[in-house]
Amino acid sequence: MKRVAIFQNDLSVGGIQKSLINLLHSIDYTRFSIDLYLFAQNTFWNVDFPPQLHVKYLRPVSKIYSFVPFEIAKGRIRPDFGECGEYDVAIDFNSYQNSCAVGAIKIPAKKRVMWIHNDVEIKLQNEWKYRLLWSLFKGKFAYYDAFVGVSRGLIEPFLKMSGVQDKKFYVIPNFIDTEEIARKVLEKPQNLSIDPACLNFVALGRLCHQKGYDIMLDIFSRACAKRNDLRLYIIGDGPDREALKAQISRSDLTNKVFLLGNQENPYCYMQQMDAFISTSRYEGQGMNIMEAMAVGLPVYCTKNLEKYIDGLHGYADMEAAMVSAEKTEKHPNSLSAYNREIQESIVNLLEN
Repeated sequence: MKRVAIFQNDLSVGGIQKSLINLLHSIDYTRFSIDLYLFAQNTFWNVDFPPQLHVKYLRPVSKIYSFVPFEIAKGRIRPDFGECGEYDVAIDFNSYQNSCAVGAIKIPAKKRVMWIHNDVEIKLQNEWKYRLLWSLFKGKFAYYDAFVGVSRGLIEPFLKMSGVQDKKFYVIPNFIDTEEIARKVLEKPQNLSIDPACLNFVALGRLCHQKGYDIMLDIFSRACAKRNDLRLYIIGDGPDREALKAQISRSDLTNKVFLLGNQENPYCYMQQMDAFISTSRYEGQGMNIMEAMAVGLPVYCTKNLEKYIDGLHGYADMEAAMVSAEKTEKHPNSLSAYNREIQESIVNLLEN
């Protein structure tokens, strides 16, 4: 049986955290022994860990080590793994935190792998803070034997910006726990009242620059000028919340756009809606789009997101698409072939 160590900082709210939880529920524990190493115990999710999973908590690492060159962080951070023995594979699932990188690099292992969750080229163009962090931590890439990208669309940007040349690169999209979604859509959402006579859109994700909610509100405002029955519900929270509230007020959308905050079960809210919308500036994959497909919602997304999901149809004119949108019957997608291919890819990564 192969032994695998996975490093993640915490299980607070976020796409990476949800992606990891889904992955842990997809693994065949008769073939792999998995140790999950976390640096913090805080969690947003009500996680029902697989009983075969071993969760181990390491001492938290000071945030100061995010703002020093990686070689310094590597020399100063000394995780206590105890008597862990040698692993076949060590995985840095986070890819951002130096603590996770140091853990995956220092633990005894035959192979070291890093997960890549975003289009780093566009992220570097859009976020000055990330440019600073990238300049400090990019030296860590030399220590890995292989990289996993969650979509084909982020491979070339990562290779270009990182300078990685001689490493293996796997494409393994995010596993979607459609069984969990099918259960949770049956629950009753709290404090939600929608008008069934309206065309109700829903968006899901962190309220931050990357997700492009400012773009979404601009488009939605123009669409509402042409069609009065449109409504938009946004699930999530983040640093842009106050700016978005001000934009909603300024655009006279107070009675048409509703910020629902973080929801442990977003799927029962999505189930009440007519369509899903995304206007992200960039993604790694766009797991929320796949979840919307699993719920059975038609997806309205901008053209730039097509490269992150095979077969996704984006709209060059989102305003026109929203104005012409109609209610349709939901067709939940089990994503069985999609998930089966991911599980096969995970086995290939961990066994070879």
